[in-house]
Amino acid sequence: MSDGLKCPKCGSEHVYQDASLWICPECAHEWNPEAAAGDAGDDFVVKDANGNVLADGDSVSVIKDLKVKGSSLVVKGGTKVKGIRLVDGADGHNISCKIDGIGAMNLKSEFVKKA
Repeated sequence: MSDGLKCPKCGSEHVYQDASLWICPECAHEWNPEAAAGDAGDDFVVKDANGNVLADGDSVSVIKDLKVKGSSLVVKGGTKVKGIRLVDGADGHNISCKIDGIGAMNLKSEFVKKA
């Protein structure tokens, strides 16, 4: 049924196809074997709200007001953040940074633009 394909994440043989994607029911990983064949490595690419590729050490600007969870603080839109670090956050927060007046926090790349 899976044409000999195995899940690249967990190695399960119980995968199935849904349109152009293959899905593993055991770990819920989805992948496109044609796109994966073109990738040489497991490169981690993070793009901002405008589609620009971000890198460690870049400066970004926040594009909208963001409430800080568990606090009454707000990161105002237009706040410039220098020296970001890219992380592979499971919760979607893929930028680690330090914001003046607030401190260390994680941001989602969809709410920033490259400065």
